[in-house]
Amino acid sequence: MSETHWQALSRELDNWQSAGRQLRLWLRDDDAVSPSPALARLSALAEHHGAAVLLAVIPMLAEPTLASALASMPWLRPCQHGVWHRNHAAAGGKKSEFGPERDKTTVDGEIAEGRDRLRDLIGSDILPVFVPPWNRIDAGHAARLGHLGFSGLSCFRNYRHGPAGGPPLLNTQIDVMDWHGGRIGRRPDDLLPEIVAQIAAMRSDAADQAATLGLLLHHRDHDEGAWSVLHDILSLAAAHPAVHLAGPAELLPATV
Repeated sequence: MSETHWQALSRELDNWQSAGRQLRLWLRDDDAVSPSPALARLSALAEHHGAAVLLAVIPMLAEPTLASALASMPWLRPCQHGVWHRNHAAAGGKKSEFGPERDKTTVDGEIAEGRDRLRDLIGSDILPVFVPPWNRIDAGHAARLGHLGFSGLSCFRNYRHGPAGGPPLLNTQIDVMDWHGGRIGRRPDDLLPEIVAQIAAMRSDAADQAATLGLLLHHRDHDEGAWSVLHDILSLAAAHPAVHLAGPAELLPATV
């Protein structure tokens, strides 16, 4: 009998245990603006599995009711998701709110405005992590985020700082959604092999002793397939001794 994709994932985690390694698994969810049944479902999922979620909130679109909802959802840890979630890229270019064509003074002013609105709306519970829409931000703009009060920057898989540096990266590596195949949750036979390949590469990298895998979620777009596979992944992870379900605050510098 051939090995199932779930068995392959479990076997790879067994390999981590045999090697004396531990994988940190964490969650980021984007585009929060208001309370909804989907947000409540995300909160319940996080609490059930003991897996805190970095909740990226669009500051200028966030509704006041979101603050009161989050007060009863302690497993959702809000942070700043861009400013307006507007695309400023030229026609035909990849979507970006903070591309290299934008003036740095304008960008810094907008980010500060969004930061201040979130603080006024939600208060001190905001984590100092900046999540750019579409996971894109020009390296020059990213380098100034520390001066704007951010202790972390979260993009996707291959994003790296430019020569001027920037705050520590908390990148995600795996998106649970299939955006090009119908905006649906990815099937296990598509998603799990990618996870196995990612963590096998991490395990073989002796220099990566703080191996961390981030799953990217979008609660507003999840179908039943996305919710189901996410629940099953977290169930397997929570039960395996080689996995630590890390909260986003753990991934920030110790001074935060």
